[in-house]
Amino acid sequence: MSNPNGPLKKAGGMTVREAGQKGGETVKKKYGPEFYEQIGRKGGQATKNAHGHAFYEQIGKKGGKKGGEATRDRYGPSFYEQIGQKGGQKVKQLIEEGKRAAAAAAEVQKKAS
Repeated sequence: MSNPNGPLKKAGGMTVREAGQKGGETVKKKYGPEFYEQIGRKGGQATKNAHGHAFYEQIGKKGGKKGGEATRDRYGPSFYEQIGQKGGQKVKQLIEEGKRAAAAAAEVQKKAS
């Protein structure tokens, strides 16, 4: 919810965001980063128990689709042509390097025999 008059201010002259940041820093100093790992793990386990494996598949598909659409909208079709071309060129380069390395190894082995 945005405020047309700017960021919401608390009584002390701090925005809600600033207050949240300050609170987070205080908790971090008090409990350390391990605290966040523990509560994150507990939350993840609770979500897993409540929703199961299919839930993660479902949200993963939504996230992937949403990200792909955002990329398409931001860069357009020519972007995919460019990255496809770069990928193809890289594969070609790696194949050529592999052939040269195999030929060099065969040559070394031939001289050793």
